[in-house]
Amino acid sequence: MQSRHATDDTRHGHGTGRAAAGLMLSVILTLGTGACSPPPEPPTPEASTPEASTPEAPTVEPPTVRPSPRAELADSATYPWHTNIVATTFWVGEIFDPQAPDGSQTYSTYDSAWLQSYGGCDGVVADGTCRTEARTASNGYFPTRMTPRENPFYLDLPYDDIHNGAAFEERARVIPWAGGAAYAGKGTDTAFSYMKNRWVRIRSGGRECYGQIQDAGPGQYQDTAYVFGADDARPANRRFNGAGMDVSPALNGCLGFKQLNGQEDRVDWQFVDAGAVPPGPWTSIVTTRQVQ
Repeated sequence: MQSRHATDDTRHGHGTGRAAAGLMLSVILTLGTGACSPPPEPPTPEASTPEASTPEAPTVEPPTVRPSPRAELADSATYPWHTNIVATTFWVGEIFDPQAPDGSQTYSTYDSAWLQSYGGCDGVVADGTCRTEARTASNGYFPTRMTPRENPFYLDLPYDDIHNGAAFEERARVIPWAGGAAYAGKGTDTAFSYMKNRWVRIRSGGRECYGQIQDAGPGQYQDTAYVFGADDARPANRRFNGAGMDVSPALNGCLGFKQLNGQEDRVDWQFVDAGAVPPGPWTSIVTTRQVQ
C-alpha cells in the first residue's frame, strides 16, 4: 500500500498489506500475459474521467510552464518547497517483493483494488510480470499498451493518513488543508483520506510537472516533519538512497529522469491546490475516487 523503489533488484515497501503476495501475483496473471488489459467486467471508477471512455492523450512537449510570480509567492507561503529530494519510480501492477505483505502495487494504501480501478498494468506485461516502460511527450506520457481509467500522473509521499494510527490521529492538526470546506469535520472518518488525490508540483532539470497522490511511502508512513514542515527537512527514510517520493512512469518521463527505474534522480516539490494546477497532460484524467 505504500511504495518503494530503487534499482531493478532493490525495492521499497509500501505500508500495511491487505492480501497475501501470492494472491497479488495471481491478479497480475489473471490480467493476461503480453498485454495490459483489465479483467472482465471491471468495477466502474467513480468520476475518474468526465466520460465513460478515456480521452485520447494529447501530444505535448516537456512542460516548463510556470505560474505568475505573485501566485508563486502565495503558494510558497502556504506550501513550502522541498528541495533536492531523491525520487524513485513505481507503477500500478508492479510486484517488487512477492514475499513481503507490502510488496505489491496491485493495491495501494487507499485502494485495495488499485489495479482494477486504474484499468490494468501501467506498463508492459511480459512473462506474467508487469514492467515499467519509457514514456514520451508524443502521447502525453501516457502508457502505450493500455488505456488508464485514472490519472497516470500519480505519486506517493511518506504519510499514510488512513492505516498509520499516529498519522490518522494527528492528520486534522498537521495537514495544512485540513480546515478547508472539503475536509472539515472528517478527521475521524476512516473512509476519507486527506492525502489521496491531492496535487503536487514537481520540478527537475528545468522541467515542471504535476501529479496526484495515490499511495504512501517510500519506507516511512508518518514523516510529518518532512512532508508538512516549513524548514525543508530531509526525509526520515534512509533506504533507497534516502528517497522521499515515488513517481509514476508518466511523471518519470515528463520530468526527464535519467533512470527508468533507479534511485539517483532528484526533484523539488510542493503541494498545490487544484485551482492552481495549469492545463497539461496531467489534467486529461483527474482521479476523484476516495478510499476503497
